Amino acid sequence: MDRPTLYIANKNYSSWSFRPWMALTGLGIDFEEVLIPFDDAAGNPNIKAVSPTGRVPLLQHGTLKIWESLAIIEYAAELYPDAGLLPADRAQRSLARSVSMEMLSSFRALRSACPMNMRRPKARIALPDGVDTDVGRIETIWRDLLQQSGGPFLFGAFSGADAMFAPVVNRFEIYDLVNRRDTLTYMQTMKAHPAWRKWEEAARAEPWIVPEDEV
Repeated sequence: MDRPTLYIANKNYSSWSFRPWMALTGLGIDFEEVLIPFDDAAGNPNIKAVSPTGRVPLLQHGTLKIWESLAIIEYAAELYPDAGLLPADRAQRSLARSVSMEMLSSFRALRSACPMNMRRPKARIALPDGVDTDVGRIETIWRDLLQQSGGPFLFGAFSGADAMFAPVVNRFEIYDLVNRRDTLTYMQTMKAHPAWRKWEEAARAEPWIVPEDEV
């Protein structure tokens, strides 16, 4: 099988890149990584040369290009059906897809006010309307799934659904948004995953600074 290539952006800031990278790396899927950093507000022309949308992440497998983080995870789940990217049970797969899509399409207040930043020291900020609602909904999703599965991850074993929420774990921590014990325990579980640690180490070593993401 041809080795796929995953194009990503800055590990310190790119929440969209983090998701499929965490999923593939966390489940032992071999791929080539190509990092194209953000350069300015107009976008890096090297990204536009690779991606039809002018954005990353993008997975290239042979001549096929797949963009959007959830689409990449879904494609990889078909390509590597035994890797565990999705739960084996059909009902649980459907639930994993539902919460992953909700993460992809919702929580705009949280995304806007609290950008991912792996290097940011933990500190609170003034939060606009809507952030607390987003945080509460995400905590409810995590709590319900962990109670149902028994943990330590959302569907028991680590899966693509956990990867979809990985950037939120960083946001919750660095902006000091949560204090529930079950939420903090899940966050610690995610941060202890070897794939998380590998990404964070690389992120902290990056030289690039994006001022608009330095809240």
